[in-house]
Amino acid sequence: MQCDYFDRGVCRSCTLMGQPYGDQVLDKELRTRELLHDAVETAGGPGTVEWLPAVTSPESGYRNKAKMVVGGSAEHPTIGILDHRQRGVDIRHCGICTPGIRRALPVLADFVTSAGLIPYDVVARRGELKFVLVTESPDGELMVRFVLRSEGQLARLRSRLGDLLAVLPEAVVVTANLLPEHKAVTEGDREVVLTEQETLPMRFGDVTMHLRPQSFFQTNAHVASELYTQASAWIDEVAPTSMWDLYCGVGGFALHAARPGRAVTGIETSREAIRSARQSAREAGLVDVRFAADDATEHALRSRDDQTPQLVVVNPPRRGIGAALAAWLEESDVEHVVYSSCNPVTLAQDLARMPSMRLRRARVLDMFPQTGHLEAVTLLSRA
Repeated sequence: MQCDYFDRGVCRSCTLMGQPYGDQVLDKELRTRELLHDAVETAGGPGTVEWLPAVTSPESGYRNKAKMVVGGSAEHPTIGILDHRQRGVDIRHCGICTPGIRRALPVLADFVTSAGLIPYDVVARRGELKFVLVTESPDGELMVRFVLRSEGQLARLRSRLGDLLAVLPEAVVVTANLLPEHKAVTEGDREVVLTEQETLPMRFGDVTMHLRPQSFFQTNAHVASELYTQASAWIDEVAPTSMWDLYCGVGGFALHAARPGRAVTGIETSREAIRSARQSAREAGLVDVRFAADDATEHALRSRDDQTPQLVVVNPPRRGIGAALAAWLEESDVEHVVYSSCNPVTLAQDLARMPSMRLRRARVLDMFPQTGHLEAVTLLSRA
């Protein structure tokens, strides 16, 4: 992939830009295999672990969520990132964003001007509009979130909503997020939904997940679909009658793995994500699937022995599942674990904490082309 922003030194966020894509994927595979070397040896050596071919992604146009800093002025806004002086740099045509997002960002820049929204000046700590966050669904619909410093321009934004929807009809969910603090985060706790529709449907084949404004979702829909398909195939192969989906987000693994006669429980700290997951399960008519807002580790530690499922899916943040949950899995009666990780370093550390759970299958998925990041999914079975 070629990027003018990268070539001009305007943006260097995609650290592997310009490197042949095949080399990027191979490097990620080799790095993951090296990090999981000890787990492979514990499982009985290289011949006992099946490494499936890496899942590749389109090199460009894959990122379904754009987190764009708004800088400059209302008359001449920048949509993109901040430079070393904390000034706005415009990258509204960023090539890794989906086509729908690339079409939307210039429209949103024009809307900032026409609506008179005042970009936030990080250095001076003045202004109102801090970020524009845009998510595109597989069906081409958009969620647009304006991150404001205060309620000062909320009325203006609300009054001009019709103008925005007239030029950007794909925006089925529009919100204002309030972030009064001056700190390095992209959103605050309070969300004001401006449209009648509150969720963005994310449809993957027969499974539709509902995404709410403050819920996590994988940023690459193509690879996410492959991830859910692979995990579900492994789960069906071992055929558990009970499973947990820990760190379940909006319920991706749980909803894809739900089958008649299989009791599925999804656990996630975000109450908004749990609301979304419950809505998806209800609309799909899934009676054996339940979701609860809870901490994954605390949920496991509080459970009784007779509540232990046959299989557990974990999809933690970059820090991994940690020592406490790994120890619980090691000492429990759980027979299988599907571990999906965005950080092979912490994945290797967690596997070392569970020597009784032997690595059986592994696969690298290139969720983040042009960067060093990746997703790895593994199947573990008790020795």
